[in-house]
Amino acid sequence: MHLSSTIEGILFFRGEPATIKELAKMCKKTEGEIRDALKELEQNLAGRGVQLVTAEDTVTLATAKELSSLLEDLRKEELNKELSKATLETLSIVLYKNGATRSEIDYIRGVNSSFILRNLEMRGLVGKREDPNDARRYIYAPTIETLSYLGVAKIEELPEYEKIKETLSGASAHTKSDEQTLAAD
Repeated sequence: MHLSSTIEGILFFRGEPATIKELAKMCKKTEGEIRDALKELEQNLAGRGVQLVTAEDTVTLATAKELSSLLEDLRKEELNKELSKATLETLSIVLYKNGATRSEIDYIRGVNSSFILRNLEMRGLVGKREDPNDARRYIYAPTIETLSYLGVAKIEELPEYEKIKETLSGASAHTKSDEQTLAAD
């Protein structure tokens, strides 16, 4: 498989930006090889529904600008729908953990939550910030608007907050242990 295709797959799977340095490490290639492959990927995506977006040394996949009005209509339609059970489950994890990484959420749910987190972000129910312990990942946290909508002044006012937080903390310990094991390999 071409390196450009591998990078495309990685960016699609991650659903979030990656630095050239991160891609080089993942693909076991030099940064120069990654830059060449990104140029090839950009050319391969020309005229398609997806484009490569680059900002300094960070890249991501995004929908083509020609689709913006169609996608805006679809987004409005999506935002008017009720939240699904999976979306409510993900939002609950974010609320009761008062911020969680995607890997923690995925571990607790047992499935990839990228699409749901993006949907929650678009709705303004969660916000994304850089993890102070690891700049390569994000923490998803409830927004002030979400707390306001739920009628709580602070996160600790959620029903059975301490009990549920403790249960979720056990899952986080497993996630951190798994991440450390993977990093050691």
